[in-house]
Amino acid sequence: MKTYNVRIWAIRQRNSKTAPYQVRWIVNGKVCQEPFATKTLADARRSELVTASKNGEAFDVATGLPVSELRESASPTWYEHACAYALMKWPGAAAKHRAGIAEALAAVTASFVSTQRGAPDRAVLRTALREWAFRAVLDSEKGEHLCRKDAEAPPPEMGAALDWVSANSLKVVDVAESGVLRAGLRALSLTLAGTPAADNTVRRKRSVLSNAFRYAIERDLLTSNPLTRIDWAAPDTSDEVDFQYVPGPPKVKELLTAVRDASARGRHLHAFFGCMYYAAMRPSEVASLKRSNCKLPREGWGELVLSKSKPEVGAGWTDDGKSYEERGLKRRARKATRPIPIPPVLVALLRAHLEEYGTTPDGHVFRAARGGRVPSTEYTRIWQEARLAAFSAEDAATPLAEVPYSLRHAGVSLWIKAGVDPVEVARRAGHSPAVLWKFYAKILRGQQQTSNRMIDAALADESEG
Repeated sequence: MKTYNVRIWAIRQRNSKTAPYQVRWIVNGKVCQEPFATKTLADARRSELVTASKNGEAFDVATGLPVSELRESASPTWYEHACAYALMKWPGAAAKHRAGIAEALAAVTASFVSTQRGAPDRAVLRTALREWAFRAVLDSEKGEHLCRKDAEAPPPEMGAALDWVSANSLKVVDVAESGVLRAGLRALSLTLAGTPAADNTVRRKRSVLSNAFRYAIERDLLTSNPLTRIDWAAPDTSDEVDFQYVPGPPKVKELLTAVRDASARGRHLHAFFGCMYYAAMRPSEVASLKRSNCKLPREGWGELVLSKSKPEVGAGWTDDGKSYEERGLKRRARKATRPIPIPPVLVALLRAHLEEYGTTPDGHVFRAARGGRVPSTEYTRIWQEARLAAFSAEDAATPLAEVPYSLRHAGVSLWIKAGVDPVEVARRAGHSPAVLWKFYAKILRGQQQTSNRMIDAALADESEG
């Protein structure tokens, strides 16, 4: 219970050799007192109490302390708070977001310590924090989540690392100091190897840190988010696709042919990669594609109606222990769908694939070599084999079409260059128009110049008439 009903008395001198001066105050009728050895110390303490009262600060009835002092004395360590935050976020977070939270918290928690004396190896400490402190598991008996470290016994090396960080972690109130925060932000900006992290990674991790501070405010551990006081900004990001490494239609055709001819698995994944190019689908969306999502007429254009996605993530971050999570489309409502018209060439690819391979028992179009979702390791290996077969040694040594995702960039680029309205391009690709501009600004600006020439021609015709 907190109150503003506070009265602070004058310093009282008493008959004591060790502490002859006494500061007394009354909080909502309860008398509080503290003894001091000198009048100077007593004056200083009384001034603190008077200042807190004049500043409109509430006092805690049980302890008699101003709320700010109570908050500091009762403050948990950052490590304890970070564990509580990760556990709070776990039930409602997507698997990839859970992993992202753990990665960000591991980086800053390793830096929010009072000393480096006796510190474990950095890689060991980060792994212990990420995999044991900030991962949760379900307690089947209680039906609730627990931090993995509290549900299972970590290996000795991991347990020792967690013991060290628990013993040396700063309090939450101390983490809010400028110097400590800047050290944490520097940790977020670097990889474990000490090299600068990707711009988007830094921004994402800083967002996790800010949200953890907001949770500290919610728990009444802090009064404000200390990050707002720090003159620090994440590096400027340039998300625009580097189109010199995006393959054009002739190169894509060569790559898809090489995929088909690579092996039996390449033949099975031929249409998989075709979906990434001709429909600009994400790999997680192709992996989730079912026969019921496909409208494949014998002639003309068809349609894919997407409703699910299966993003790949470590088994430790999902609720069911699978290496992927089945969820709705990215940045869409859970039950939203996204229809994509597909050209006859992709219709033919999918029809041929279904005729040769059929579907899985649950209706999926593509399957891994051993059944289940097609893993990234499998389709990436096929892609690299096809790339070496389709490219000259000189091209293969460059980042040209270095990853399968390049097909999606190539597909979207083709639509824009073909003159498809950018809003429709964004809809088909599952982007917002703003995100489309962010990634494809260079091509869109080029299309603007074409549009300007068309408008100039129309105005010229109007003036002549």
